[in-house]
Amino acid sequence: MILDGEPAPAARGVAPDTDARKQLLRRRLERLIGVAATEGNELAPLRNGDEIFPAMLGVIRSAQHTIDMMTFVYWRGQIARDFAAALADRARAGVRVRLLLDGFGAKRIEQRLLDLMDVAGVQVAWFRKPVWLSPLKQNHRCHRKALIVDEHIAFTGGVGIAEEWCGNARNPGEWRDTHVQVRGPAVDGIAAAFAQNWAECHDELFDHRDRFTEHHQTGSSIVQVVRGSASIGWQDMQTLVRVMLTSAEKRFRLATAYFAPDAYFVDLLCRTARRGVRVEILLPGPHTDQRACRLAGQQHYTRLLEAGVHIRQYQPTMMHAKIITVDSVAALIGSSNFNRRSMDHDEEVMLAVLDETFTAALDRDYDADLEHSVEIGLGRWRRRALLQRTKEAAVTPFRRFL
Repeated sequence: MILDGEPAPAARGVAPDTDARKQLLRRRLERLIGVAATEGNELAPLRNGDEIFPAMLGVIRSAQHTIDMMTFVYWRGQIARDFAAALADRARAGVRVRLLLDGFGAKRIEQRLLDLMDVAGVQVAWFRKPVWLSPLKQNHRCHRKALIVDEHIAFTGGVGIAEEWCGNARNPGEWRDTHVQVRGPAVDGIAAAFAQNWAECHDELFDHRDRFTEHHQTGSSIVQVVRGSASIGWQDMQTLVRVMLTSAEKRFRLATAYFAPDAYFVDLLCRTARRGVRVEILLPGPHTDQRACRLAGQQHYTRLLEAGVHIRQYQPTMMHAKIITVDSVAALIGSSNFNRRSMDHDEEVMLAVLDETFTAALDRDYDADLEHSVEIGLGRWRRRALLQRTKEAAVTPFRRFL
C-alpha cells in the first residue's frame, strides 16, 4: 500500500512516458475529487498587468451576448475606472452584464463607479456584505476571480482590479501575478464557479441571453476545474493540493502570496522533500500586504528547511501569484493560496492543468522570478533575532484565520 508522501511506483524505477503520467494523474484527480476533466482546451498564461488587463478588457469590449465577472478585490485607480467603463458600455449596447463583488474585499470601490454601472444596466451583486452577516459568515469570503464572456472565453487567476496590479512588476507599486485565458470545455467549470456564488446573491440564475451552446476543442490541454467552498471537514481544495504533492516524483514548485499552512500540509511538504522530490517554495519578500500571514508561515521555516525544502523570497515587489507545477507535466493555477484561509474558509477556484507545454511556460516564469529572489538558508534562519521569533509567536492564536 502506498501512503501519502511515499514514492509512487514510477519513482522506484519504472518511468512511464509523459502521456501515461498525465493519464494517471488525471484519474487520481477525477476519482478523488469527483469532477471530470475536459480535453481540447486552449490556455494562454498571462504575466502581470501589462499582459493581463489588455487581454481582459479586449474580450469585454468585444462581447456580444453575456459578461459574467466576479472578483474579490475591486479597488481604485485608472484600471478600476477602465473596467467600469467597459462593462457599462457593453450593458448600454444590450449585452447582459453581471458583476459579483465580495462584500469585504471590494468595499474600497468608488461609489461613482457603482453608479455609472448601475445607470448603464450592469447587474451588480455583493457577496456577503459584513454589515448583514453573523460573525461566522463574515469569515467566509468569495476569493474567486473569474471573467466569462459569451460563454466561450474565460479568465481566472490571482489578479484583482486595482492599480497595484498594473505594470510589469518593475517596482513595489506593480505587483507580480499570473492569470490565464481559457477557451474550450473548461470554460463551463469557471462559469459554474460564478453561478454558484451568484445564486446566493441574486434571484435570477440565467435568462434568455444564456445560449448554452457547445464548446469546440481548440487546444490540447486537459483541465479539471476545482471549486473550493467553506464547510466543516476536508475540502476539495485540500485534496487537490494533497494529490499533487503525493504524486510528485522529481519536482514540486509552489508560488503563493500567502503561506500559512496547517500542520498536516507542513508535514506533507517535509515528507515530499525527504523522499527525494525537490520542493521549491517562492514567497513574498520585503513587500507584502499581509505581514501577519507572513509571520505565521515563517514559524514553519526551520522544520521545512531541515527537511530539505528550498524557500526563496521575491524581492522587487509583492509576489501575488498562486501557482503549483509538478514534474514539468502538471500545473495548478487560480485564486487559492497555500494558507488555511484559502483551504478552509474562502470560496476559491483552481485549474488543474495536464499539459507539458503550458507547465513549461509557467516554469519559465518561475525561473525568471527566482533570478529576483533570495534563498533562506537554514543556518542563518536559526540565528534570526529574538524580536522576529517573538513576532512569529504572537500570531499563533490567529493562524487558522490567515
